[in-house]
Amino acid sequence: MKTTTSAAAAPTTLRRVLVPLLLGAVAATVLVTDQLVKNWVVATLPEGETVPVLGGFLQWHFVRNPGAAFSIASGQTWIFTILSVIVVGVIIWQIRRLRSVPWALFLGLLLGGVLGNLTDRLTREPGFPEGHVIDFILTPWMMPAIYNIADIGIVSGMILFVLITIFGLSIEGGREKRGDDAEAGAEAVTGAEAEAGAEAGAGAEAETVPAADAETGVADERSEGGTP
Repeated sequence: MKTTTSAAAAPTTLRRVLVPLLLGAVAATVLVTDQLVKNWVVATLPEGETVPVLGGFLQWHFVRNPGAAFSIASGQTWIFTILSVIVVGVIIWQIRRLRSVPWALFLGLLLGGVLGNLTDRLTREPGFPEGHVIDFILTPWMMPAIYNIADIGIVSGMILFVLITIFGLSIEGGREKRGDDAEAGAEAVTGAEAEAGAEAGAGAEAETVPAADAETGVADERSEGGTP
């Protein structure tokens, strides 16, 4: 009987160790990739100029995002810093229950993305804790916002969370305690949604304002040389 019990407990113990390691590996991959690419952007791309990569499908447009949504929270980047810290805390707290691979992927993507942007706020200009986030990916066919690798991790994690919720997957494995798991994941997602939404708004503003100025210039030219 003891041998059978030990054999049954072995896979559980292994999962308890390996699944959190998967979360850490995913988070580290997103974080390191995000920071390396951002360093390349700062060192290479001209700020505020659009660089075509694949025509209108993919473009680089380097902007420094203060974390404001249409200037509503301009100068209050510290709010997003605190929000990010809360999200990281919730994710770390949930690791103690983690036994599910899909949950590990979701939390890993979310953690890596949040840490990527949080690193910018803590280390980049104008300084701690109000550093501006480096955004540079522009896909006009999909959205007017400018984003980065960390944002992709956050959004991918949110999409995976929706699928986890639909299939009722438990953070501890299986399909039990669905309500508790959804609540736990929602706490992390809510903070990340607010952060990603605000950053996307700021990126959209950075791209939209120059376009509006261009249209005004065209209108003035037509007015000066217009027909009677």
